[in-house]
Amino acid sequence: MSTAIVWFRRDLRLTDQPALSYAAQHHQHLIALYIHRDGEDHPIGAASRWWLHHSLFALNESLIAKQSRLIIRQGQCLEVLEKIIKESKAEAVFWNRLYEPHLIARDSIIKETLIQKGLIVKSFNASLLNEPWAITKSDGQPYQVFTAYMNACLKQSPFASKPLSAPKQLPSSPPIKSDSLKKLSLLPKIAWDKNFYACWQPGELGAHRTLNDFAKTRVSHYATARDFPATHGTSLLSPHLAFGEISAHTIHTTLSKNSSQNGNSSYLRQLYWRDFANYLLFHFPDTKNQPLDKRFLHFAWRKNTKKEFNAWSKGQTGIPIVDAGMRELWSTGWMHNRVRMITASFLCKNLRISWQQGAQWFWDTLVDADLANNTMGWQWVAGCGADAAPYFRIFNPVLQSEKFDEGGDYLKKWVPEIAGLPNKYIHAPWQTPAEILNESGVVLGKTYPHPIVDLSQSRIDALAAFSHIKTYK
Repeated sequence: MSTAIVWFRRDLRLTDQPALSYAAQHHQHLIALYIHRDGEDHPIGAASRWWLHHSLFALNESLIAKQSRLIIRQGQCLEVLEKIIKESKAEAVFWNRLYEPHLIARDSIIKETLIQKGLIVKSFNASLLNEPWAITKSDGQPYQVFTAYMNACLKQSPFASKPLSAPKQLPSSPPIKSDSLKKLSLLPKIAWDKNFYACWQPGELGAHRTLNDFAKTRVSHYATARDFPATHGTSLLSPHLAFGEISAHTIHTTLSKNSSQNGNSSYLRQLYWRDFANYLLFHFPDTKNQPLDKRFLHFAWRKNTKKEFNAWSKGQTGIPIVDAGMRELWSTGWMHNRVRMITASFLCKNLRISWQQGAQWFWDTLVDADLANNTMGWQWVAGCGADAAPYFRIFNPVLQSEKFDEGGDYLKKWVPEIAGLPNKYIHAPWQTPAEILNESGVVLGKTYPHPIVDLSQSRIDALAAFSHIKTYK
């Protein structure tokens, strides 16, 4: 009676789970294994740990319903796998591929080692529409411009079939010991996560409910509504995708049924953007902490900026749209995408604090933290990545706020201390006449901070700093 191990990683689902489906079809016993490693090169942040706890719990419930269960172990991945193989006499190990450079290297060693020991080892694509090595230019070089990349992808059919259904029943699991989920200590000891529970339903069921709600009620308006942070216009699927509770294949198939809708096309473009992030990190592995545009190795980031960084991270910059976004992030583990760009631009270009510091903060506080997306997003805003916004394109947070939150609804929700200001002034309280500030109960420097930086002067300083690296290659 052959036994297979399915090594779950960031694919915490049963539907469209190729490693699981293959094992269920070819083996009589199945071990669903999750290995927790705190010592990885990029250990997940605190908000993602919260999500992971609940996602693993949901996965185990789904497995139990299929007459199986989740085995949890901690330690070095190869050592844990070898121990489980010895305990169970497993003959095969299957997993779905990850694409971060350090994980590719790790998985290659594991695969080679296990094959040399006589095991059957197979890996599958369960995450991306197109794997990074499948798309190249005619000269074999990788794309660095998104539109050209996506056009190349569209010439190929990424899927030969519909998404895989969840197995109706899974092979039995051998009597293998599992660590308790609680033992992983993923949940915070101080209840800073209390608001998360009202915002999210981690797990595969939550992912499909979110997709169905988006497809039925919001996707038709997505192309325009997604830019307005006070509007419930985005998909909210990003954390479910980050943990693999739903596949890009499933989302693509669901939304492609009505691809004539403008919103569907706009959202499908975001799936290719996600693929492009993984593509760039695969082909340019140094970009996880180094700029793709090497001129930025010489850029004069400001030093001794702890005070300004703390004000930014706590939503106390005195710039309402920036503060609203950073407070939304802290409260919910998520931030609206338009506001992510505004807050990132403010940090990199107005404060001239390095994108790496901002990326680290987002990594720790986002429930949808993803190394490839996080890296590409920050390098895009900073102007040093592929297909990036030019460095001289500096978001004016006041104009952005006036354009995309005209009525101030987003600001009033997350920065209530200025909610009494008229809409004309709420986007820039420091420009408000003294008598209106008094009438509104706003005392700058007391009830709400003065701006920590002059937007006009900091723009000039940023452009001057950029001019010094233009000559580098």
